[in-house]
Amino acid sequence: KKLGTRFDYYFFESQVFEDGLKLVEEGKEKGVFEESDGAVVYRGEQDGLHTRVFVNARGLPTYETKELGLTKQKFETEAFDQSVVVTANEQTSYFQVVLAALGKLRPEWREKTKHIEHGMLQAPDGKMSSRKGNVIGGGTLIEDVEERAREKIAESERELEDPEKLATEEAVAAIKYAILRQTPGKNVVFDIDQSLSLEGDSGPYLQYTHTRCVSVLEKAEREGVTPSIETAPAESYELERVLYRFPEVVERAFADLSPQALVTYVTELASMFNTFYGTEQIVSADDEYSPYKCALTRATRTVLANGLHILGIDAPERM
Repeated sequence: KKLGTRFDYYFFESQVFEDGLKLVEEGKEKGVFEESDGAVVYRGEQDGLHTRVFVNARGLPTYETKELGLTKQKFETEAFDQSVVVTANEQTSYFQVVLAALGKLRPEWREKTKHIEHGMLQAPDGKMSSRKGNVIGGGTLIEDVEERAREKIAESERELEDPEKLATEEAVAAIKYAILRQTPGKNVVFDIDQSLSLEGDSGPYLQYTHTRCVSVLEKAEREGVTPSIETAPAESYELERVLYRFPEVVERAFADLSPQALVTYVTELASMFNTFYGTEQIVSADDEYSPYKCALTRATRTVLANGLHILGIDAPERM
């Protein structure tokens, strides 16, 4: 639901709790929930879990009940095949009980709901804190990385049309890459300088490789070399062996809900292209295979842009 005002927000919250309470009442009638010391609980021990309170002794719904109401809102508002709930791993036992109860109330919703846990974001020294406390918010993290990206851009003395926009794009790429490259459930060690490196294994490195492809193709256009696959060398390049795998990697990442598989792939592709770039003269009007090399460059640019888009990372044309 798109919430435009505070009234909309509170109305939505109220509706979620109301829907959750209705499901709990229905569950009491079916024997899914039971009363205990004035509260309404779900006995998770029957599923090898633990007991959790859904309505406290004062008659107030808990977050467990809110989760049921939110699930009802989702499934009755949109028609989708799967709902993926992502939280910190400290919420795992909580969701196990909620989903166990949901399975008895609405098995068709439970079958389409999957919970994925993630670890915590940590600095190399094990701490991730703001100036005002021991927890740093997402907005503050982005601001800190943006500030460092801005400094690195200034240090490079590059002439850019919109350095502020680039700093934001690099910062978001750095953070998303660091998180998505990690297997879900494990903590993420986040080093700002390493995450902004253009040398490899970072979001900005992928962005930089994309801009390199753009630069090569612009040079080809200036020199009258048109990308073409009509004349190809006898032996294929290693770059080609990586490019053709893109569709299957995306399918596997989607099926397994494993964005890290796609991160690994686009990083390998960027590395392979940069090796190709360093060993081959791609643009040359005197080289009969130059159009083919430019075609590979164009394919690399397209795949990188699509891969970054799936990961929620911008693909700038200038860096």
